[in-house]
Amino acid sequence: MNKISLIILLSLIFLLQNAKAQVTVESAQLYKEFSSIEEALKNPEKVYRLNLSNQNFLIPDTLWSKFQNLQYLSLKNDHLKQIPIGIGDLKNLKVLDLSGNEFKNLPLSFSNLVNLQELYLNDNKNFLFKKSIPILSQLSNLKSLHLENDGLKYLPKNMYKLNQVESLFLNNNQFKQIPKEIKNLANLKYLDFHDNMLRRPPIGIQDQNFGIKITF
Repeated sequence: MNKISLIILLSLIFLLQNAKAQVTVESAQLYKEFSSIEEALKNPEKVYRLNLSNQNFLIPDTLWSKFQNLQYLSLKNDHLKQIPIGIGDLKNLKVLDLSGNEFKNLPLSFSNLVNLQELYLNDNKNFLFKKSIPILSQLSNLKSLHLENDGLKYLPKNMYKLNQVESLFLNNNQFKQIPKEIKNLANLKYLDFHDNMLRRPPIGIQDQNFGIKITF
C-alpha cells in the first residue's frame, strides 16, 4: 500500500468513527428525559422528551414554540384547568399525556398537532369529550386514544369522526355494555374495555360484527 492509499484509508476510518460517535450522541439525546422546565429551556432544540408530571406551574404560551423537536410531553396531574394554547406549536409531538387534570375542553390550537400519534386523557372527570371530538378528528395521525377512568357511561354519536383511531382504551369507566358507536370507527383494531360495569363479557361478541380485538 502506497502512502496516498494509506492516507485515504486513515481518512475514511476517521470519518466513520466521527459519524458513529455523532449517531451515538444523537441517540442518547433522543431518549434523555427532562423533568425540569428550567433545565430544558437551556437547549430547547435538543429536548425530545419532557416530563412535567405532578408539577403545579404555568408555562407562558410563547415558550412552547422553542421546543421544535419535542416528541413526548407529559403534563399529568398538573391541576390544569385549561390546556396551554401554545402546545399547538409542538409540530413534532408524537405522544401527549394530559391525564389527571381539571380542564373541560381542548383549545382550537390543539388541531395543529399534526404528528400526534398517542393521546392520554385519563382521569379527567370534567372533560367534555363530545365537544372535543371535532378537534380530535383533525389529528390525522392519532392512532391511540386513552379515555380511562373518565366516568364515561356512553360514547357520543359523533364518535364516528375519529375513524383514524386504531386503539381505544375505555377501561375503568361506567359502561354497562359495549357502545355500538365503536362499530363506526373504520380503522379500530383494539379496544380495552376491562373494569367497566359488565357482569361478564357478552356472549357471541364476534357475531356482533365488531371485527376488533377486545380486552375485558
